[in-house]
Amino acid sequence: MKSHLPYLLIGLVFAVSGGVVHAAEVQVAVAANFTAPMQKIAAEFEKDTGHKVLLSSGATGKFYAQIKNGAPFEVFLAADDQTPAKLESEGDAVPGSRFTYAIGKLMLWSAQPGYVDPQGAVLKQDRFQHLAIANPKTAPYGAAAMEVLTHLNLLDAVQPKLVTGENIAQAHQFVATGNAELGFVALSQVMENGKLTGGSGWPVPAELYEPIRQDAVILTPGKDQPAAKALVEYLRDKKAIAIIRSYGYDL
Repeated sequence: MKSHLPYLLIGLVFAVSGGVVHAAEVQVAVAANFTAPMQKIAAEFEKDTGHKVLLSSGATGKFYAQIKNGAPFEVFLAADDQTPAKLESEGDAVPGSRFTYAIGKLMLWSAQPGYVDPQGAVLKQDRFQHLAIANPKTAPYGAAAMEVLTHLNLLDAVQPKLVTGENIAQAHQFVATGNAELGFVALSQVMENGKLTGGSGWPVPAELYEPIRQDAVILTPGKDQPAAKALVEYLRDKKAIAIIRSYGYDL
């Protein structure tokens, strides 16, 4: 009687190699404000699925231009809902794949403890020389900051003090390094698990700016890529949702 062991071993090799073959890479463009939570989500996703995530972070408007110019991103996590919708309508994204993965919040922040008061009254005082914001033309958080200043009738007064970063990550860097005494940043950049990670801040009331609905979408290069579909599904999973909430986002 012949042993079946060789056949079992061959089957095992095919099963293992099959798992390797099915693991894939997915190229993701992520809005700068969501970089930290996405890094955590990507790490969990890689552990749970075997797929590898290649992240690029930056301003939503700049990513739009890159995608239109043929950048090979397969999934796009924007800082607004208009840009993914536009890409979908223009045929650059998979129809029906778009959804809101987070609702962002704006924070007036200083790296100096006690510098920003709980009501944000520091904006009305002549104590600071520089106020950092993200570029309002390409970064939704920058546009939201301009809305706040307009609502508070402070835009004309602070306009000469504005320091504009290419994206919200650079605006945060200006404040973190002391090149600006304070700035409008994403709450997720300076808060984790409900606590400030340093400095002082004023969570800007939601009524002062339009909700920052952040949509994700599968782009055309990711249409037939299992890893792209798996990642978008993973963003809706309870593990990813817990990470998103821990950075202060609403859903």
